[in-house]
Amino acid sequence: MGKEWADARRAANVARLGATLAEGLAGRGDITFELGCGHGHWLAAYAAAHPGEFCVGIDLITHRVARSQRKQSLGKLDNLIFLKAEAMEFLEALPAPIILRKIFILYPDPWPKKKHHKNRFICPESLDLLARRSAIGTRLHFRTDDADYYAWTTEFLGAHPRWQIQPEQTWPFEQKTFFEERMKDKRDVIADLVS
Repeated sequence: MGKEWADARRAANVARLGATLAEGLAGRGDITFELGCGHGHWLAAYAAAHPGEFCVGIDLITHRVARSQRKQSLGKLDNLIFLKAEAMEFLEALPAPIILRKIFILYPDPWPKKKHHKNRFICPESLDLLARRSAIGTRLHFRTDDADYYAWTTEFLGAHPRWQIQPEQTWPFEQKTFFEERMKDKRDVIADLVS
């Protein structure tokens, strides 16, 4: 009964998100996507600086999404939406015509204990789904302060047949985030979808 309930809940979440996204992204062809937007500092600043891009940020924590939505509203940013969503459910719910053009993952929870590594977003399954929702040339930007998660991400991206790490790329937009202010180091990995 537990698995059936979880499957039904997931299906309901995907259906709800699908309806929200169909309305919110009507007429769009591609989006700039931030997974784990936190309080929205980075993506709100990015959207303001890139008015020609439509940006979508998601997070699981209700109060973070509410703060992000306030930034969007106060900034009168009509090229930006924030949603409460789980990443894999969001990607499954994304309407078929919409492609991810740019993907940003900034300071995700590193799940440092080995027994929790299964919770890390970067893994073959999620990289496959990101690739299916993207087009050739889509760029994935990953930033962490955790040396182990950086090595993990580099390993999985390096081994993936569709993503190619771009060693000479620079980070496209700098804006201090709520979490970055607490971090000492930052390590970047940038990869392009090549097939």
